[in-house]
Amino acid sequence: MTTALIYLVVMLLVAAVVFLLAAVVFGRGEELAPLPPGSSPTRLPAEDITGEDLADVRFQLVLRGYKMSEVDWVMRRLGVELDELRARVTELEQRERERESSSEAAP
Repeated sequence: MTTALIYLVVMLLVAAVVFLLAAVVFGRGEELAPLPPGSSPTRLPAEDITGEDLADVRFQLVLRGYKMSEVDWVMRRLGVELDELRARVTELEQRERERESSSEAAP
C-alpha cells in the first residue's frame, strides 16, 4: 500500500513539473489580449479601397484560423468596389468610343 502511494505522489509531482515547464515554454498561445465579443480589428475605408488598405487588413484569429464573418465582410466590400470600378471603366470606354465615332462622322 505504501509503495502504491509513493508511486502516485511521484507521478503527480512529475506531472506538475511537466505542466509547469510546458506553461513556461509555450505560454498561453496568444500574442495579444483577446478582443471583447462583437468587436473586430478589421478596418477598411468607406470608399476607394487601395492596395495599402488591403495590406493593412488584419483578421481576428479564432480557434481554427480567421474569423469567417470578418473575411466574408472584406470579400463582399472588395467585390462591390471592384464591380463599381469595372462599371466606371466600361462607362468611360463607351464614352470614348462615342466621342471617336462622333469625331469621325463630323470632319
